[in-house]
Amino acid sequence: MRNVPLTVTVNGRTLTATVSARMTLVDFLRDTLDLTGTHIGCGHGVCGACTVRFDGVPVRACLILAASAEGRTVDTIEGLSQAGHLSDLQAAFMAHGGLQCGYCTPGMLLMAHDLLADNPHPSREEIRQALAGQICRCTGYGPIVDAIEAAANAMAKGAS
Repeated sequence: MRNVPLTVTVNGRTLTATVSARMTLVDFLRDTLDLTGTHIGCGHGVCGACTVRFDGVPVRACLILAASAEGRTVDTIEGLSQAGHLSDLQAAFMAHGGLQCGYCTPGMLLMAHDLLADNPHPSREEIRQALAGQICRCTGYGPIVDAIEAAANAMAKGAS
């Protein structure tokens, strides 16, 4: 199997590695960089557990080869909090029960973060639309929508 050099910026840090040409981005993040917050769910791009931001766009890391990240920027759940403090969004998920087993949570948080960056005041329907590709088997989605709505409100108050 062929190996390829890779230079990628992950959560603000530029890293260099040699990876198998067939290694997926999710495996690179988890196995090479020990960033285990990005979860492997279905392995087919359906569930959203492996969602990361790739050059600022949410993608399924199980569907992308690590080698394709050459020269690119990847943001994972580990990059969402700053200086060891939970973001408003993460705190809202905890406060509103927007997580139970936690398996879908990293992907949900990254999708919600992307939504709030584009639309700081989403309606409940817009939140549900943004999460349409994320599968949660535990919460029933209500607490997740509540958490995102609360985070948007908290962030709006902090900006005023």
